[in-house]
This record gives sequence, structure tokens and C-alpha cells, in this order.
Amino acid sequence: MLSRARKSRIPKVAAAMAVLALALSGCAGGSPAASDGPVTLRFSWWGSDTRHKMTQKLIDAYEAKNPNIKIEGEYGDWSGYWDKLATQVASQDAPDIIQMDAQYLGEYAERGALLELKDVDLSKFDQAAADAGRTEGGQYAVTAGMNALVVLANPALVSASGMSLPDDSSWTWDEYMKTAADITSKSKEGIYGSGAFTGDASFNLWMRQHGKSLFATDGGLGFDEADATKYFEMQAEMRDAKAVPPASVMTEDGSAPLDQQGLATNRFAMGWVWSNQLAALTKASGQALEIHRPPSVEGDASKAEQFYKASQFWSASSRSKHPVETQKFIDFLANSVEAGEIGLADRGIPGNSEVRAAVGPKLTPTDALTAKFIDDIADEVGEAPAVPPAGSSSVSEVLTRYANEVHFSRISPQDAGKKSIEEIKSSLN
Repeated sequence: MLSRARKSRIPKVAAAMAVLALALSGCAGGSPAASDGPVTLRFSWWGSDTRHKMTQKLIDAYEAKNPNIKIEGEYGDWSGYWDKLATQVASQDAPDIIQMDAQYLGEYAERGALLELKDVDLSKFDQAAADAGRTEGGQYAVTAGMNALVVLANPALVSASGMSLPDDSSWTWDEYMKTAADITSKSKEGIYGSGAFTGDASFNLWMRQHGKSLFATDGGLGFDEADATKYFEMQAEMRDAKAVPPASVMTEDGSAPLDQQGLATNRFAMGWVWSNQLAALTKASGQALEIHRPPSVEGDASKAEQFYKASQFWSASSRSKHPVETQKFIDFLANSVEAGEIGLADRGIPGNSEVRAAVGPKLTPTDALTAKFIDDIADEVGEAPAVPPAGSSSVSEVLTRYANEVHFSRISPQDAGKKSIEEIKSSLN
């Protein structure tokens, strides 16, 4: 489910980021030029051991074609990555190439820590995928892999309830709620029609379908208290209809690892996740999970305001001594078929459409389904969401917490709308 699909809570980097503004005051301008001699670039990323080995293969492939370029890898796990990066940036020792996350992109770009990637070719990217890395100031990131917010369904649980799912190109929120509630009522105890859909991504999708958004392009909020109240009223309706599990089950499930969540353990007939989690959840559940579009207000997928989300980005330090070579390496990562065939779907489905088509036959069956879905919704995707502004890293936790309070009936939707927006505004100031 969405609240469980998000990464662990962002580490605190406020102190180091406060130093960052001072450290960047001496950044030099001017047009970059390629170096004449050998160049060493530093490249930082987070991920599993599998990703580390695969990324080293990317480095090896690039170095083989560019013998004057040496790339030194710096990697670790998510929990310590951001504290380390903030300290490096504040001390003017940032890596040249940085694996970036949307929750920090606005923060680093706003403070001048990132290089504008003017020389990376994005002509083969879907516009929404290219714009995902663009702030008001420029193109400070390039999508490393694409995701979309989806509903995964367990056909065995749906069938056992005697229900069938509506057409995902035309189902509405009301139909989703009724279907989920009926599955719950017609299934054995402990089986629920849907998992929760809380957090920033589902909130943003719901707001977009109502003509609003989570964030505005100027860095402020794209919704008001009345909008938030309506969203929490929808959460209360789902609670009362028993379309989702009891609050105690939701919160316990929200802190569980992916392979112990409701979809993975065959307790939820439907769940909200990012599309690149199809493979892991299919393996954990032992079921051929199906990928579906989220519902819409109007029952029209072309008006559902679906959006692409970068699983990660490629960014570069504004202090890199080798901006030309740095951008050439990022261009390789983003646009090379060779790089695509090495990375496959580890960081999401490739953003470059030609790379995506080339690697398709080499993907696992579940990753191939994800890639097909990404292509299928290309004409339905709306504009890229605004890049989250500085101070926004806690927003998903805030929205999830108040949604849970509504599900526990500890707070009214009206109070949840008022208090959540106050807390979010405070974090952005």
C-alpha cells in the first residue's frame, strides 16, 4: 500500500543544509570546457548489494569507451546517504554525479548545490518524464527510471469473493470503494478489499483529479484547508464502508517490510503501490498480481491526472571541476542502450523511449508488464507534478498520520484538514 511503499522516513539534515547556503556563496560561473587530460569523477548512489554491483558494471562499460575518464563509486544504504551528502556539500566536497531523490531535489536545487544539466539530451524522454527533474530554475535532474502510481490486484482473492473488478479505464472512486467493500464483506475474516491509500502520492493524485495539487510551481501548496477536508472525508467514507482494513491493521501494516505487507501476504485484494514494486510483490505473494490504473473522479482514464514519478534521478554537483565530463556520463546513463541493458528495471523503467523498447525483451515477465503499463498510459499522463520545495520531506508522514487518526476516529476530517495544512505550512517556512 502506498503509505508502506514509501521509503523510510527521511533523516534529519537541517544542520548541514544550513551550512550549505554559506558554502555555496563562492560558486564560480562561466562556461565549462572539457578537460585535456585524464579526469576522475566521483559518483554517489544508494541501494542494495545487487544495485552496487550493477552500477559498477555501468561504470566499467563507460570507462572502457572513455579511457581518459576514471569514475570512483561512493555508495551506501538509504539511512545514511542524505546525512553524508549534506555534510559533503556543506564542506564543498560533493560527488560529481549524485543519485538524487524527489524529496530532496528542490532542497538542493534551491540552494544552488546542483549543476543545470543543459547538455544532457532529453529528446527521447516523454515530456512528463523529462519535466519531473525540472524546477523553476532549470533542469537539475534527469529521471533514472520511471514509476507510476497503480492499483495491484490479487485475482485469486477477488475471485474467491465472487466479485470482479470494474474496467480500470473507466472506474470511479465510488466504484472502487463499493468493490473493495463488497470484497471485504464476502471474504473470510482477515481478508480486505483494499489496503490503505495514504501519503503524499495518493493525496496528490486525488487533488490533481479535483483541479488542485499537493505543491504549486512557486513552492507553495496547491490546495487549501477545504480541499484537505474533502480528502479526509473520503478517507472516513472508506473507513465506514469497510473498504479498507481497521485502523489498527493499517498502521501495523504501514511499518512492515514490503514482503510482509498485505498484498505480499495475500490479505489485501487490492493495494496502492508504485509500479516498479510489481515484481517484488508478485514474488512474495506467489500470485500473478495484476496491474491496474487508479480510479478517477469522472470515470475516464484520460482525465485521471495520472503522473510519472522518477524512482530516482541523476544530478550533478554545481561545484564539479569537470561539468562537461559529468554531463556526458549522465547522458550515457540516461540515453545509452548499453546502459539500459545493464541496469534493466533496477531503478525503474527507462525514461528514454528508445532504450525502453530495446531492453523490453530482456526484462523479466513482471518487469515487462510494468514497462507495458508505462507505455499504455503515456497518452493519459498529465503534467509532471511540481518538484517538492525545500522543507517538504515530512509531508508524506504528516498526511499519513492524520489519515490514520481519521481512521481511528480520533479526529474529524475537518480538524485533520486544518491541522495537517498548518503542520505542512510550518515545515515549509
